[in-house]
Amino acid sequence: MESLRIDDLVRRLLEQVPPALRAMQQDLEAGFRAVLRERLAKLELVTRDEFDAQTRVLERTRARLEALEARLAAMEGKPEP
Repeated sequence: MESLRIDDLVRRLLEQVPPALRAMQQDLEAGFRAVLRERLAKLELVTRDEFDAQTRVLERTRARLEALEARLAAMEGKPEP
């Protein structure tokens, strides 16, 4: 799937190349691919599934924290903020 996205990016970049330079299309295409792969590999990316899982963990943790804060406030006899 990653190569499909890279191929799509390369295609879009090549569409922006002036017609006079399109004779060098294969060289440009190979260069674009190499640069995109190198730069994307350096990014610290996660999959959508991993991101969604961490979002759910954070939501549960936040809910538990709010419940504990409410219990603590009740024990201390303070009104909730």
